[in-house]
Amino acid sequence: MSGLRNIIQYSLILAATGLLIWFSLRGIQVEGDGNKWDYLVAAWKHADKGWLLAMAAIMILSHWLRAVRWRILLRPVGFRPGIRDSFLSVMVGYLVNLAIPRGGEVSRCYNLYKLEKTPVEISFGTVVVERIVDLICLLMLISLAFIFESQKLFAFVATLPIGAGGGESRLIAIAIVLGVILLISGTLYIAFKRSQRFKNFISKTWNGFKGGLTSVFHLENKWPFILYSLMIWALYFLMSYAVIRAFPSTSELGFHAVLSLFAIGAIAMAVPLPGGAGSYHVLVPQGLFFLYGIPKADAVAFTFIFHGWQTAVLVVVGAISLIITSVLIKKDSSVG
Repeated sequence: MSGLRNIIQYSLILAATGLLIWFSLRGIQVEGDGNKWDYLVAAWKHADKGWLLAMAAIMILSHWLRAVRWRILLRPVGFRPGIRDSFLSVMVGYLVNLAIPRGGEVSRCYNLYKLEKTPVEISFGTVVVERIVDLICLLMLISLAFIFESQKLFAFVATLPIGAGGGESRLIAIAIVLGVILLISGTLYIAFKRSQRFKNFISKTWNGFKGGLTSVFHLENKWPFILYSLMIWALYFLMSYAVIRAFPSTSELGFHAVLSLFAIGAIAMAVPLPGGAGSYHVLVPQGLFFLYGIPKADAVAFTFIFHGWQTAVLVVVGAISLIITSVLIKKDSSVG
């Protein structure tokens, strides 16, 4: 039953992604014998590959710093994984995220466990801390975007179908969510009361998770952690700037435009779709068109190439990291 539910869930996610991508491609209007694919290929050919390669290098560097920052969080709970294994685990996590929304957080912890025997429940607690810190940094950037481009961004947000459907539909949705939470909570409570084995498992997992979660309060030196966090998001900003510079239609856009794309991209990435595919392809072109007058076809092409190039880099580096992980595990098992 669980397998069928997962199949239905992922089928719906893929269907929603495909529908949104198809909707986005409608923005490309071609004349004569041309087609949308040819338009995207032409946009790729005209893109400055130097800026795209710079974006890829900046992205990999940001993930390397993320691995360094993760190690800082793991030290207070008694684990000192190597930078190589931490980076490999981070990249495997990003690879899994492309297929399973939010699945990368668990997979990167499991990957580190296979390489360094770091308990998953502890490392997952540190990942939750990372996400909280990232959320704070993201909100800071979004706030900056609204400070510099408030009139444009508020007007853009007003065009989005947020909250559509009326109060009755929202109440139904809330009731369903509460019902599911109560059902899961009741099941866990009964299992906890009746099974000593399950109780021990929950206690061990919670203690490990709590240790990882509170690691941020026991850092030997908080300033490197703060510095790396700021550097990671500064590099994300530079990634967007590099891609904007790569295309003739967007190369003249500046600092304010990059901040706006951050804000719009954050809204798009909040949708639980693989790698933001679909939602990103709809909202970012709309933002470029609505806010900065970029022709709709150029805005769609920009978004497809930006997202596609970013995804390709993650797939390549993530796949290489997965292969290296497998080789290292086999090597360790043969030595053992």
